[in-house]
Amino acid sequence: MMNEIARNFYANTTKFLILQMRLLEVKTASLPEKELKKKKSFLRSITIFTPIQPAIFFPKVLSLIRNSNTRKQERKTTGKKMGDVVMQILAKPIQLADQVTKLADDVHSFRAECQELKSKTDRLAALLRQAARAELYERPARRIMEDTEQLLDKALSLIAKCRANGIMKRMCTIIPAGAFRKMLIGLDNSIGNVSWLLRVSAAGDEDGDMHLGLPPIAQNEPILFLIWEQIATLHTGNLDARADAAASLVSLARDKRYGRLIIEEDGVVHLLRLVKEGRVEGQENAARALGLLGGDPESVERMVIAGVCSVFSKVLKESPMKVQAMVAWAVSELAANHPKCQDIFAQNNVVRLLVGHLAFETVEEHSKYTIPPKVTSIHTVVMANITADHSIKSSEQPLVRQPIDSQARKNQMHGVVHYTVTGKGNLSDYHSVNVRQPHIVKGREIEDPATKSYMKAMAARALWQLARGNSAICKSITESKALLCFVVLLEKGENDVQYNSAMALMEIARVAEDDAVLRHSAFKPTSPTARSIVDLLLRVIEKADYNDLLVPCITAIGCLSRTFRATEKRIIGPLVRLLDDKEGVVMREAAIALTKFACTDNYLHLDHSKAIINAGGAKHLVQLVYFGEQMVHIAALILLSYIALHVPESEELAIAEVLAVLEWASKQGFVIQDPELELLLPEAKGRLELYQSRGSAGYH
Repeated sequence: MMNEIARNFYANTTKFLILQMRLLEVKTASLPEKELKKKKSFLRSITIFTPIQPAIFFPKVLSLIRNSNTRKQERKTTGKKMGDVVMQILAKPIQLADQVTKLADDVHSFRAECQELKSKTDRLAALLRQAARAELYERPARRIMEDTEQLLDKALSLIAKCRANGIMKRMCTIIPAGAFRKMLIGLDNSIGNVSWLLRVSAAGDEDGDMHLGLPPIAQNEPILFLIWEQIATLHTGNLDARADAAASLVSLARDKRYGRLIIEEDGVVHLLRLVKEGRVEGQENAARALGLLGGDPESVERMVIAGVCSVFSKVLKESPMKVQAMVAWAVSELAANHPKCQDIFAQNNVVRLLVGHLAFETVEEHSKYTIPPKVTSIHTVVMANITADHSIKSSEQPLVRQPIDSQARKNQMHGVVHYTVTGKGNLSDYHSVNVRQPHIVKGREIEDPATKSYMKAMAARALWQLARGNSAICKSITESKALLCFVVLLEKGENDVQYNSAMALMEIARVAEDDAVLRHSAFKPTSPTARSIVDLLLRVIEKADYNDLLVPCITAIGCLSRTFRATEKRIIGPLVRLLDDKEGVVMREAAIALTKFACTDNYLHLDHSKAIINAGGAKHLVQLVYFGEQMVHIAALILLSYIALHVPESEELAIAEVLAVLEWASKQGFVIQDPELELLLPEAKGRLELYQSRGSAGYH
């Protein structure tokens, strides 16, 4: 009786002290290893005053301290090595393996099978302890250890059944005949899984060209484990192996489903690290993989959070040109698939760096392509020669009047643009402020022409995607030398450079169409750069060769319709002639561009409508409404309705029988498909009926 009371007392006291230690976990969680020794002596002093054996109580309390410390450290795993996190995953499997090994020696049935089970478990436990000393890749380690833990738990249950003693217990314990065979196969698979994990973790010490194979657990998801293998190589391999792993991820990232897996398995961080630290080949492969991974907004968002914008900015500033070109392409892909990242790239100076690459050997690298104002500070001139980043208000310093008048200044700026476009003369004759960085330019100059051309093409492509729908970035681009670069490259560049420059100009013009401030600052008629842009766009339109440049040039001219004066007679004629083109997309874009000239929102719509009629546009539009393709006749009908609305008294409209065309169109079903046309057509027809006879012959 006394022994039972003593045992209950010991048990209750132990529970009480353990509960007290749980309440103090927060205080003891942050103890370093040295402090644990002091805590050990403190705990032993407690056991002197308690009837509890230290061998029972002390390990439990010390385990609580260590576990609480571990839990707190797990909340701070950001920035830690992957091996530190995996240590927590390995604890339970190792413990279960030791229990299986220990209990396998004390069985009463199936002893031979249990010994074989013990042998394989010993081998697995040795591998697990080896894994505990290695730096493992967390994602596959967690997956493999979860599977191993479940298997060892089942093995422990099987061993426990074999320890049943007595006839009744054995009769009540049923062990299927194939249980041991199934368990042995499972242990073999776990051994193979852990062995693969160790090989992957040590991939940096092996031949980078050797494929490590797939573990048994990868039977259902082979691609996932292949991705894990490549990411582990990125983490632990040498530079050559990491370059090959990045190339493998490029192949996998072309499939969107596999690309999402790469992002989910933390591949972006290691690719960014390779972009910063690798050799040229590895950097190119990593940048290409990152560009392919940004195939949807969610993926791009996760990449931005991982720091892709700052890394790309650093590469565009310092790395070899081949790598910079690939990074510029990746920027264009991310911006195209997730426009919300445009501002983040701009905040990291990516736009400014891309403009610098675009301007290299295109125009002289000056801070601004503008003539100094009439009133300039002497101090500002001095500081500008030291650095382009300092600016001093003119009112704060003694003022000096420039010796050239306004007309001379305009002529001088026009000369800058003209000589840059035609390739004659030297821009240094017009500017004295030079912000070249000789050590960077020298590295650029040794690149081969193909690399330089590709760099310009990708820089223009990136600026095109960054400018799309973004007023702030468009303003930044137009305030730099980029517009002048686009003019030069559109005229003299190779095919890709020309196309990307035309698309960039088109996107900037689209934004300027809705942004009056940008339109007036970047495309005012008196600006030499703006005049050069219009002249070049018109040359492409007048040439009328159906290629990749024609449509964006037509669109850009249409978006700039509100910048032209009534005296500008060059624009309408070439666009009207395109209404008689052979390509449907060209005729549609020409009709849309002319609509922007003739619509009510354009202040000079009356002058432009008359110009379209005088250029013979009415007869072309009638033909397009009747016989044009579906993609063309709606755009043609909208333009014809605006012209009839603004110039209903025109004799040319009567001769072309436009009223009959509008009456015929009002009876067609496609009218209700376009809300603008549904409202515009009745109004235009009503205005035209006031001036022309209702009895005009037409198609019915």
